[in-house]
Amino acid sequence: MPRRSQSMLDNLPLIVANFKANKTWDEVASWIQSVAPKAQTFPGTVVISPSMPFISEASQKIKDQSLKIKLASQDISKFEQGAATGEVAASQIKDLAAYTLIGHSERRQNFGEDDKILALKVQNAISAHIEPIFCVQGGDSPVPQGVKIIAYEPLFAIGTGNPDDPANAKSMGQKLKTNGNYLVLYGGSVTAQNIKSFLKKGLLDGVLVGTASLDPQSFLKIIEAVSK
Repeated sequence: MPRRSQSMLDNLPLIVANFKANKTWDEVASWIQSVAPKAQTFPGTVVISPSMPFISEASQKIKDQSLKIKLASQDISKFEQGAATGEVAASQIKDLAAYTLIGHSERRQNFGEDDKILALKVQNAISAHIEPIFCVQGGDSPVPQGVKIIAYEPLFAIGTGNPDDPANAKSMGQKLKTNGNYLVLYGGSVTAQNIKSFLKKGLLDGVLVGTASLDPQSFLKIIEAVSK
C-alpha cells in the first residue's frame, strides 16, 4: 500500500490544469502571470501541465519569480533515456517537473496505451523522483505499484460539459481509497460552479481541470471558489 507523505497531505486540495495540445509559449507565460498572485495565497497546490516544449521555460519562470506553482508533464516515455527517437524520458525532465500525468483517457484511446505500457511509465517516473498522477476511468482499473495519486476521470465527462454526479464521484473516490492509501482527484468538466460539490466533506483531494483551465480567468474562478 502506498504511503502518502505529510507534505502531500498538508498541501491539499491539488488543482491540476491540463492544457493538453493547446497554447504557445507566450500564452503559457501570460497564463502563469495571471494566475500567480492568487496561487501564492492559495492554501492548496496549483499544478500546471503545459505541452512538453514549454516545460523548461515554465520551470525557469516559476523559479526566477519564486512562484507557488508546480509543474506536471502531460506524459513521459515508457523507455528510459537512450535510443527512442521522439520520446521524452522521465530522467530528462526530473529537474523540471514535480508530477507527470500517466494513463489519461486520451492517451489510452488515441495511442493504445495498455496496462503494461502504463506500468513502465509509472516505474520510470518514480525512478526519476517524479510523482505520477495516474488516471483511471473506474474503480476496477489496475493501478501500478508505487502510485500515490489517482485521477478518476469518467469517459462521458471528459470535455463534454457533462460532469459526473458529485455523489458518484465521491463514492468512486472512497472505493479507490479502500483499494489503496491514495490521494484521489476528480477530472471531467470541472468548473467554478461545481468544484465545491466535488471537494466538500474531504472525500476527494483535488481536481484535474482540462477545458476550464485554458482561460486563466476561468481557472482563477475555480481557485477562488475553493478558497471561499
